[in-house]
Amino acid sequence: MKLNTYLTFAGNAEEAFKFYRSVFGGEFRMLTRFKDMPIPGMTAPKKDENKLMHIGLPLGKDDELMGSDVLEGFGHKLVVGNNVTVSIFPDTKEEADRIFKALSAGGKIEMPLGNQPWGDYYGDFTDKFGIKWMIDYTYPKAK
Repeated sequence: MKLNTYLTFAGNAEEAFKFYRSVFGGEFRMLTRFKDMPIPGMTAPKKDENKLMHIGLPLGKDDELMGSDVLEGFGHKLVVGNNVTVSIFPDTKEEADRIFKALSAGGKIEMPLGNQPWGDYYGDFTDKFGIKWMIDYTYPKAK
C-alpha cells in the first residue's frame, strides 16, 4: 500500500506546484486540466477549464505530492483546513473496499467508491474525526 499527501487550491495549484518543483526538483508525473478530462455531468466553466484537475510531483523513491484546484462551480469551496487529504493507494480492489468502508463509517462520503472516467477505482470522504481521505485503486495495465 502507498500513502501520499493531496493538496487542494483555490485556483493557483499550477503556481504552487511550480514552486514546489523549484524546491524539490524533478518533473511532474501527471498534469491534467479540467478541459482534458471531462466528467459526465460536470463540465467546467470556460473560465476554469485550464485549472488543474490533477497534478503529481514525485518526491524521493516512492512518494508523491499531488494536488488540484477546487472549483466552486462543482459545489466545492476551499477552506483552509479542508485543503489537505490523505490519499491511499491499496494493492487490491478488495483492500480498497475494506479500507473505504471502515474509515468512512460515521463520516460523510463525498464520492462513493467506484470506477471513474480516468480508469481507476476511486472514492473520497471525510471521516468522523473531520479528516479527508481518498482511496484510489489503479487496475493493473494489460500486457
